[in-house]
Amino acid sequence: MPRPMLHIDDISYSIQGRPLFVGASATVPEGHKIGLVGPNGAGKTTLFKLIRGELALDGGAISLPTRARIGGVAQESAATARSVLDTVLDADQERAALLAEATTATDPHRIADIQNRLTDIDAWSAEARAATILDGLGFDTADQARPTSDFSGGWRMRVALAGVLFAQPDLLLLDEPTNYLDLEGALWLEGYLARYPHTVIIISHDRGLLNRAVGHILHLEDKKLTLYTGGYDSFTRIRAEKRALQAAEARKQADRRAHLQSFVDRFGAKASKARQAQARVKALAKMEPITAPEEAKFFRFTFPQPEEMSPPIVAMEGVSVGYDDRAVLKKLALRIDQDDRIALLGRNGQGKSTLSKLLAERLGTMAGKITRSSKLRVGYFAQHQVDELHLDETPLDHIRSVRPNEGQAKQRARLAGFGLMEAQAETKVGQLSGGQKARLSLLLATIDAPHLLILDEPTNHLDIESREALSEALNDYTGAVVLVSHDMHLLGLVADRLWLVKDGAVAPYEGDLDDYRKFLLSGDAPAEKAGATTPEPKPAAPKKPSRDAVLALRADVRKSEERVQKLTEMMGKLDVKLADPGLYNDPYEAEKWGKKRAEAVRALAFAEELWMAALEKLDAAEKG
Repeated sequence: MPRPMLHIDDISYSIQGRPLFVGASATVPEGHKIGLVGPNGAGKTTLFKLIRGELALDGGAISLPTRARIGGVAQESAATARSVLDTVLDADQERAALLAEATTATDPHRIADIQNRLTDIDAWSAEARAATILDGLGFDTADQARPTSDFSGGWRMRVALAGVLFAQPDLLLLDEPTNYLDLEGALWLEGYLARYPHTVIIISHDRGLLNRAVGHILHLEDKKLTLYTGGYDSFTRIRAEKRALQAAEARKQADRRAHLQSFVDRFGAKASKARQAQARVKALAKMEPITAPEEAKFFRFTFPQPEEMSPPIVAMEGVSVGYDDRAVLKKLALRIDQDDRIALLGRNGQGKSTLSKLLAERLGTMAGKITRSSKLRVGYFAQHQVDELHLDETPLDHIRSVRPNEGQAKQRARLAGFGLMEAQAETKVGQLSGGQKARLSLLLATIDAPHLLILDEPTNHLDIESREALSEALNDYTGAVVLVSHDMHLLGLVADRLWLVKDGAVAPYEGDLDDYRKFLLSGDAPAEKAGATTPEPKPAAPKKPSRDAVLALRADVRKSEERVQKLTEMMGKLDVKLADPGLYNDPYEAEKWGKKRAEAVRALAFAEELWMAALEKLDAAEKG
C-alpha cells in the first residue's frame, strides 16, 4: 500500500471572517494523480497556498514526508536574455548547483561525489528531457534556443510549466495549467501527467483531463474535503447517488418527526398520554438532523437569437490572409451557412486565430474574394478581450456604453442572463473572478444577436457547470458558430463540422474528434511547431541582430561545444564501465549502466543538434 504523500488533518481556515475550511481532512497516497474540484470561490487555490506554507492555518495540520519537494507554476518565467532551454534546465536547482560546483571544485573526493550524483540524477540526459517537454508544449528546436524575452506572457507561462515538469517535484501542484495551452498542448499534458512518476494534484475545469489524466477526485464542498476513486464522470455519478440517498433519508426523517410531533400536539395535554408524549419529545430531541443536500445552482447563458438569413452567409474564393506581406493562409475556398457548427482544428501557429480574425473582419484579405450577406452581424470572443475590459468600471457600466438608451431593468436582465446577478452587476470588473469576466465578455460578444459567432478559447476561467451551460446555449443558438478550443468535451458537444488548418490551407477533416486526438498523440502530425508558419503566437526573431546579439550567439556556440565535449567524455567513461567483465556479474547493475549509456547517446545527439543550430544562427547573423 502506498505511503501517504500528503496528510490534511482537521484543518480550519478563514479569510476576513469567512470560513473556507472547517474540520477538513484528506489523505493523498504517494504517486496518486488527483483532480481538485469544487465551486468557484470555495478555496481550491487557497488550499494550494496552505499546502505550500504560504498561508498559516487557523487550526489543524498539513504534513508531508521529510524533504519532500513541492512544485507548482506560481507565475510566468521572467523575460530575460537566457534561452528557453537553459531557463527550463535551471528549474532543477540541484543539477544546476552541482554543475556550477563542478567547475570550481578541487578536492578529488568531492569531484568524484559530484560526478556520481550527476550520474544518479541523469544530469547528462537533462537537455534531451527538457527539450522533449518543451517540444510537447509547442517550442521547436529553434524556439528553445531563443531568449525568453522574445516571447509573450502566455508563452512564458508555458516555459514556467515546462520548468516545473522538468524538475519533477515529489508533489506537483497545478492550478488550471491548460488555460494557456492549445488543444495539442493540453492533450500532450494529459499524457505526461498520467505518466508522471510522483504525486500530482491539479485544479482544472477540463472534463477530458479530469477523466483521462487523474485516478481520483478530491472534492471541496461545504468547507470539507472528500476523496473519490475514479475520474470526473465516475465522481459525478457517485456523488449524485450519495445526494439522492441523503435526500431520501432526510425525507424519511422529516416524516418521522412530523409523526412524533403530531402525537405530542394531540396528546401532550392528556394525563393518560403524558408519559408517551414525553417519550416522543425526548425522541425528537435525540434525532441527529439529516440535512437534504442543496440543489445545485442551475445556470444558463441566454443568447439573443438572430433572424434567419439566406445561405451562404459567408463565401470565400481564392482568399489569402496574413500579416504585413506574409500570407499565413492561401487560396481559401470556404462556405459558412447559418446552421453551421464548425470546430477549427490544427497545431498552434498554423492559422486558426488568423482565420477567426478574417471571419470577424479584424483582418482584411491579401488576395481573392470574400462575400458576406448584407446586414451580416458577427460576434467575436477571443481570450485577450477579457483583458481588455475596463477594470475600474462595473458590468452595468459596460452594458450602458453599448446600450445607452436601454432601461436599467433590461440592462440588468441581460447581465442576469449570463450569471451576473445584482451584486456582480455593480462590482468593479477588477474585483470580479476570471469566470465572471469571461461571462461579461461573452455577453458583449453576443449582445447584437450575431448571425455568425466566433469563439476563440471561450472556456478559460469557466467552471465545469458554466462550460456545460455554454454548450447548451450554443446548441440552442440559431446563428452559425466557429469554435477554437482546447476543451475536447465542448467541441464534441457543439461541433458538427471539423475544419483542419494546416500548411497554409483550410480543409474539412474527414475523421471525428477521437480520430484527431489519436492523430495528434501518435506523433504522425506535421513536425512544424508553434510559430513555424505564422508570427501571431510568437514574435519573429530580429532580422538584423545587434553586436551584442552576435556576441551572445558566439557564447551559445561555445556553450554548445562545451556541452558536446562533456557528453563525449561521459560516453568514454561509460564505455570503460561497460567494458568491465565484472559488471555483468550483477544483471541489475549491467542493465542500469546500459540504460545510462543509451540516455547519454540520446543526450549527445540532441546536444550536437543544438550545436549545429547555434552555428547556423551565428553564421546567418554574421553574414547579415
